[in-house]
Amino acid sequence: MNHSLYPVAAVLLSLTMLQPPQAQAQVAHAKGYEAPVVFQAAGPDTASIQGAVDGYRLALGAVNNSNAPGPLAEGRREINWDGGGSIATSIAATPFAGFLNTRGALFVTPGSGFVQAPASGLADTFGNTDYETIFQAFSPVRLFSAIESNVTLVDFFVPGSGGGLLATTRGFGAIYSDVDLPDGSGPGGKHGNRKASTLVEYYGLDGELLYSSFVPAAPGDGGIAFLGIVFDDARVARVRISTGNVVPGADDARPLDVVVMDDFIFGEPKLVQ
Repeated sequence: MNHSLYPVAAVLLSLTMLQPPQAQAQVAHAKGYEAPVVFQAAGPDTASIQGAVDGYRLALGAVNNSNAPGPLAEGRREINWDGGGSIATSIAATPFAGFLNTRGALFVTPGSGFVQAPASGLADTFGNTDYETIFQAFSPVRLFSAIESNVTLVDFFVPGSGGGLLATTRGFGAIYSDVDLPDGSGPGGKHGNRKASTLVEYYGLDGELLYSSFVPAAPGDGGIAFLGIVFDDARVARVRISTGNVVPGADDARPLDVVVMDDFIFGEPKLVQ
C-alpha cells in the first residue's frame, strides 16, 4: 500500500465506505481482537457529559496540540467548529479540508457538503425553524452537520503535511446534539434492540471494521451525548458517522431523529510507516 496518500486518493477510498453498514457482530469475534476503552455519556445539558469528555481527553493525551505540525509523540487534537467564537454560518463543499493541514482530519460526505453554524444558522440552512430550539452546543456556539446526507466520514493525516502523509490514531470521540431514540424504533434501527439512532464505526488501514457502537440517547429536545474510544495503539484510519436516521431538514419527531454534531476529539495522528 502506498501510505503517502493525498486527499483526493483518500476521498476515492472513502466513497467505498459511504454505503449502509453491514452486520456488526463480526467485530467482537475477530481472532485476536482487543476491545477499546469506551467513554460515553448522555443527558439534558453539557454538565451531564463533561466528566466523560474530560476523562477521554486525558486518556488520549493531556496536551491539546492545536495547530502544531506533526508528527508529534503525544497529545490529542480537537475541532470545536467555533472559529474563535464566530456566530456566522459557514458552508463548505465536500471533501472539506478546512482542518486537514492544521489538525490532520479530512471530512467527506455523500451529500453536497457541510455546515458550521449556531442553532439559528442550522434552522436557516435546513429550512426548519424547530432546529433553533432542539439543538444545543457543547462548546459555544457553532455545531457541525453534513448537508443532504446524515453520513460523515473522517480520514486522518499527519498535521502539517497538507494531506500528503497518511496517519492513524488511537481513538476518536465526538459530541452529538439531540440523539432522541434509545431503542432503535426509527428507520435506522431494529425495533426493541435498545440501539440508538446514531452509529459510529471505526476502520483500520485495510478497511477492516475495528469497532462500532451506537451513541447513547438523551430523550427530549436539546439533549447532548458523547461517545469516544481509545485503543492501545494508533490503528484507526477512518471513522464513519451516521447521525440520526434521516437527512437534516426533516422534522425531528418519532420515528425520525435528526442529529447534529459538536466537538471532535482524537488522538495525535501517527505517521503510517
